[in-house]
Amino acid sequence: MAKSYHIITFGCQMNERDSETLAGMLEAQGYVFEEEPKKADVVLLNTCSVRENADKRFFGVLGQLKNPHERNPEMIVGVCGCMMQQQRIIDMLKSKYPWVDLVFGTYNIGEFPRLFANISREKKMLVEVWESGKPMEEGLPQSRAFKFKSYVNIMEGCNNFCSYCIVPYTRGRERSRRPEDILAEIRALAQDGCKEVTLLGQNVNSYGRAKSIEGSYNWVTDEPHLDFAGLLREVDKIPGIERIRFMSSHPKDLSDDMIACFGELKHLCRQIHLPVQSGSTEILQKMNRHYTKEQYIALVEKLRAACPQIAISTDIIVGFPGETEADFEETVDLCEKVRYDSAFTFLYSVREGTPAAKDPEQVPEAVKHQRFDRLLDVMHAIQEDKSAADQDQIYDVLVEGQSKTDPGMLTGKNEFGKTVDFKGGERLIGQIVPVRIVKAQTFSLYGELL
Repeated sequence: MAKSYHIITFGCQMNERDSETLAGMLEAQGYVFEEEPKKADVVLLNTCSVRENADKRFFGVLGQLKNPHERNPEMIVGVCGCMMQQQRIIDMLKSKYPWVDLVFGTYNIGEFPRLFANISREKKMLVEVWESGKPMEEGLPQSRAFKFKSYVNIMEGCNNFCSYCIVPYTRGRERSRRPEDILAEIRALAQDGCKEVTLLGQNVNSYGRAKSIEGSYNWVTDEPHLDFAGLLREVDKIPGIERIRFMSSHPKDLSDDMIACFGELKHLCRQIHLPVQSGSTEILQKMNRHYTKEQYIALVEKLRAACPQIAISTDIIVGFPGETEADFEETVDLCEKVRYDSAFTFLYSVREGTPAAKDPEQVPEAVKHQRFDRLLDVMHAIQEDKSAADQDQIYDVLVEGQSKTDPGMLTGKNEFGKTVDFKGGERLIGQIVPVRIVKAQTFSLYGELL
């Protein structure tokens, strides 16, 4: 009987893609996926350190594995990902969770088979966390969650050092893959039936921009290299790829050429996630974001000039250190001006090791929550209007599977990133089909298959 594995993923799409690589490595050794983590022979927790809630969820889930691990001495529990790049987390694991078998970080995911083999023999906590990365590894195995869509890493790391963000310390400096390697991967995906690719990076807009200096792990070529807009144009030419998406995009690096792609490329989805974080220029300066409120609004105007139908989503942090009532009102004003299709709003979360964590002007929790609720009310009203405009529209929907809330319905996404539920047979999963919206609600769209 084959041994089994289960991977629990916290955080962003890049973590999800890393988990697909880990799954591919385990399946290459004959392991099969087990739905219930407590029954699996190997359980990996791939962690995220962006927000405090992710930390708490990780330790809660890890604690639930202690008893199954004790009942089954052959069970292996490993933890990896961004949290492991912080020494305080490693120290906590050693002191409070000594039963964990394996600890590794973001830089040495490719070393997992070797580490796994060692822990299988030694059966004691093995910790190997690198402080810096090699070039992004090519050719690692992958067990894709979906045949018809796939994440594709194009770069890793971040050079921006926003004052609230731990990512540059856990993912390192920017490292871009060679364009020929990315395009070869996407061609292979297309030949395997993949219709949609999502290009991933902490800041895809800066793809290929880092200077090639000694010690850099960016690709180097004697020919003029592609920037992100150039890469998108090449992906758009690949036969079989019908949709292109990307995550995530920093406003300071959003070029006019990149904006033009939304009006020019046939397969680029008319959707962009453009995190603003705050509508106050003063707070944006404290965040080290390198743009003003006015500059951000100008980018939105350019995007809508290039593609009037484009859907724009964002991230907003409420209660950043030093945020005044006037600063918060600037954020509300920006949301009312931009009228986002959706927004991920977060209470500011202290991340140890970042400059903002040391700021003496921390906003009281009660004030944070009050502002957060007010912002949600504003956003809900905007999104209600946006959804009403979807009524009776016909969209092409990539069918992703059965609805989680109603197994009798199928669910999928239109090119604007909105989820659409409708009745249909399982044979449609993985297909792009026309659907008319018959019931448009604030956070959900229901349609009928045409």
